[in-house]
Amino acid sequence: MTRSRMTLLSAVALLAALAPLTPLGPLGGKSATAAEAPRQEPLTVRDPGFELGGSAWQFTPGTGTATNNPHSGKRLAYLDAGSGRKVSQTVTATGRGAYVVSAWIATGGPGGKYVLRINGTVVVSQALPAAANYRRHTLGSVDLSPGDRLEIAFESGDGWVNADDVMVSPAAPARPKVTSSDPRVAEMFAWATKKANSWVHLPGTEGPLNADERQTGGTGSALYGPSYWAGYANRSGYYSRDMAHQLAGAGVLGLHAENKAMLRAFAASATPEHRYYPVWALNFDNRTPLSIDYRNPGLFVREVPAVFELVQKAEEAYRWSGDRAYLDDPALWDFYRHATEEFVTLHDGQKDNGPRAEVAEGTGKGIFQGVASYNEQSDEPLAESGDAIGSQYRAYRAVASLARAKGDKKTAARFDRKARDLKSYFNTAWSGGGSGADMVRGYTTDGRALTGWGKENSWFMPMKGIVAPGERREAYLDYIDAQSSGPDRPTNIEALTYLPDTFFANDRPDTAWKWMQHVYAQKDVQHVNTRQGTNGDYPEVSFSLVGQTVEGLMGVAPNAPARTLTTHSGLPSGMQWLAVEDLRVGDSAFTLRHDTARRSTLTHTTGATPYTWEARFRGTHRTLKVDGMVKPARTEVIDGVTYSSVRTRVAPGRTVTVEVR
Repeated sequence: MTRSRMTLLSAVALLAALAPLTPLGPLGGKSATAAEAPRQEPLTVRDPGFELGGSAWQFTPGTGTATNNPHSGKRLAYLDAGSGRKVSQTVTATGRGAYVVSAWIATGGPGGKYVLRINGTVVVSQALPAAANYRRHTLGSVDLSPGDRLEIAFESGDGWVNADDVMVSPAAPARPKVTSSDPRVAEMFAWATKKANSWVHLPGTEGPLNADERQTGGTGSALYGPSYWAGYANRSGYYSRDMAHQLAGAGVLGLHAENKAMLRAFAASATPEHRYYPVWALNFDNRTPLSIDYRNPGLFVREVPAVFELVQKAEEAYRWSGDRAYLDDPALWDFYRHATEEFVTLHDGQKDNGPRAEVAEGTGKGIFQGVASYNEQSDEPLAESGDAIGSQYRAYRAVASLARAKGDKKTAARFDRKARDLKSYFNTAWSGGGSGADMVRGYTTDGRALTGWGKENSWFMPMKGIVAPGERREAYLDYIDAQSSGPDRPTNIEALTYLPDTFFANDRPDTAWKWMQHVYAQKDVQHVNTRQGTNGDYPEVSFSLVGQTVEGLMGVAPNAPARTLTTHSGLPSGMQWLAVEDLRVGDSAFTLRHDTARRSTLTHTTGATPYTWEARFRGTHRTLKVDGMVKPARTEVIDGVTYSSVRTRVAPGRTVTVEVR
């Protein structure tokens, strides 16, 4: 989350026809190329922001371009009230592809329409609500063949219509679908997958660099790499914090090329000159820092938790995709090593933690000098924070996992030990002896321990798993839930999107589902940044709901490299069953269904080789039934929760059911 308040802006450059991408070297490093992304045939929309006066568009009487109310940039398209008015552009597909088309639209009354036609036939249409503030509307996906003529049209209604900033996105590689006994989760997931897909860029599209609220036209243009929006829509780039939180949802949608390119770009920016901090935000070219957050190598926005979250998320992306680049690419591996070794040593000098642990610190002097916490709404001069130490712990675990996958047993053992030692130090010393509101969540630069409510530096501690299981953790989770519902709750919706993750990670599915519903219920409410649009128009909202449905409610833990899929039911009380189709893990696809917490069914719908399915159920069960046959179960305690499980082979085309006897 960018956290800096801003206004909205247009990507004023033309959506150019796709061309082969030249290799993009982030900040001088070697980078991924467009060949790593599924190639999408060209679909060129000219003058998508009407900045060229709408010369590529067709206007009927009572319509045109104006400057009075642009969503961003300087111009917009308008339609006067009354029937029969239309602004449209027809483009011809030169190749085969599937697309979604988005636009920012404001209206003075109901009755207007946003329409896509293929070869003169309406294929999808949306009635526009009365909404004087701009909202982002998305249509599709639509499948196009060479020669198909796609018309993008805005049609008039009872009030005026303003339209701006048309964007074409490639349809996501995966098309997951949720069904359930509870229609609310199916509706939520359908909205979230469509919305998240609408933020994905077509690789090879030309767009502005360094566009922001100060320089609305940017400082030039470049070809965009595989990427998606992660931050406010008026800036021509993506943010490390947002991207880290959106990665799971992107993985569910099969956006592996985008995840890898963006992670690699951040990794390559974490140079000795930057004292191993990655830059805070990058342009969509996957190469250049976003200038509003970067002045020079000694003056740029940086927040300690992001360094460690990017390491953790690289390990998660590896498990979703199975891509060995996460092990073999020197830029990525060097980043993991520097982030968990040199970075920690360089930034640990204010609080004496003794010989037991090194804890990375911020300066306490503001975001351009390096802060310890994601909570920018606080003026506390933090040296160490709960979200930073929790994220550092997870980064250690991630490096251990990646090293094991690489066959480096020595490094894996060393980082397993570092993770254990840091967690022990946190629970016996760093976090104090208090419970609930009295648990320590940070230390100031003058050594004062801070308790009470710290938002991110409170909920990140149990979310990252550094708080030991037991009554103390349960009391702190109760405290987080109460504070997040009270007068000191975060005012920005994107902060609240972490709460489902926090409670799913601590085996509280009812509370997690409550917060998912809360976030979704606010999607049509105006964002606190009034130029941002609605809460649902902040990308993190949709991406996080996608990931939380699959990893949280469905309890999916993928391991594509090992061809293993682990699941447990995260269904809340009252949800009788939940199923997801087209669940992509590596090069396989699955359908998974949970019936309450006592029965799970997995179908390996497509793939080349069998997967091992580890089906977990809460509680102690000596045996479980696999397709009606009684099998001995393995029981283990994972972070305070007892699970019983069986492992079974699921070949392509096969369906297996595991249930509690």
